[in-house]
Amino acid sequence: MESQIICNFTEPASDFCKMHGDIRIRGNSSTIFVTDLNIADSFTGSNSLGIKPYARKGDEGALKNVRQFRFSQELPSCTTNHTVPAVVFSIGGYAGNNFHDFTDVVIPLYTTSRKFNGEVKFLLADKNDWWTTKFKIVLEKLSNYEAIDIDKEDGVHCFPSMILGLEKHKELNIDSVKSPHYSMKSFREFLRSSYQLKREYAIRLRPQEKKKPRLLIVSRKRTRTLLNEQKLVKMAQKLKFEVVLLEADSNLTEFSEVVNSCDVMMGVHGAGLTNLVFLPNNAVFIQVLPLGGLEWLATTDFGDPSKSMNLRYLEYKIKERESSLIQKYPLDHIVFKDPYSIQKKGWADFRSVYLDNQNVKLDVRRFRATLVEALRILSM
Repeated sequence: MESQIICNFTEPASDFCKMHGDIRIRGNSSTIFVTDLNIADSFTGSNSLGIKPYARKGDEGALKNVRQFRFSQELPSCTTNHTVPAVVFSIGGYAGNNFHDFTDVVIPLYTTSRKFNGEVKFLLADKNDWWTTKFKIVLEKLSNYEAIDIDKEDGVHCFPSMILGLEKHKELNIDSVKSPHYSMKSFREFLRSSYQLKREYAIRLRPQEKKKPRLLIVSRKRTRTLLNEQKLVKMAQKLKFEVVLLEADSNLTEFSEVVNSCDVMMGVHGAGLTNLVFLPNNAVFIQVLPLGGLEWLATTDFGDPSKSMNLRYLEYKIKERESSLIQKYPLDHIVFKDPYSIQKKGWADFRSVYLDNQNVKLDVRRFRATLVEALRILSM
């Protein structure tokens, strides 16, 4: 039986190929064997008859840690025959960072594989045991079969169809025009079911409400640390919040339950905020922006996605006096006056100044207005 391959290189975030017919793969040589005589027509320029199956197109920093799969028209004999389709993807790249775990792998894997209703096998490249343990529940809910560490396979696995690479639309989001059967709403329902989360909706505050809304403050210990967390906790408690102060945890079963139990979640911009995917509908999400002209990054990574998740979004931009940078630079320094000039120097310089070496000490009195607004929203 001949095989057919159709590749899509037009998406801004990922490349992927869909194959049908007699599809064979030898994992330890990263080679996929097909009989499509027009295969070379699918590849031009830098693609060079191959794909790195990680959904961060054009990001050399990520892709340098991703195995490339190439195509061949030779047909070696099958050593293992499979009766269900396969999806080949990498958990190299930036996997291990919670934001990238979801935006580069988990959400694209959901949109790519959910249609198979579990009758699909995952072939994992650049496999990491820590990652597969963290997302064990997601993998088991999307596939009825144990994932295969394809890099270690020296035999030839044969499949009736295969998808190489994952379809990604944008950061932490799903474009329902491109994937009409899926949305961030359906993805969050999938998570809620998979992790057996109890709350579908956040509290609605009513007059004489005795139950306190729960506020989760996502703590950070290494960078962009909230230096006066305890003062923030006390202020929130005076506003009648039940406060949970916790650092994001790789144990998603436990941490997802904590997040889902809360009505408001807040934290300084960073990967830990990705856990907003577990919040109940109508919850309030507050992103604290450090200095550095981070509005574009904050909006792309969390602001816009949160609105697609049926969450209410608030943003708090700190002032110079709330940044630890005030201890390193005078107020008339370029770091304060023109952060975009730092951005122009390159990502490494920008990250070093504003992301890796900046902490936050909130003006609690000023921030109080944001929490009051969150209470108002919960009463709507």
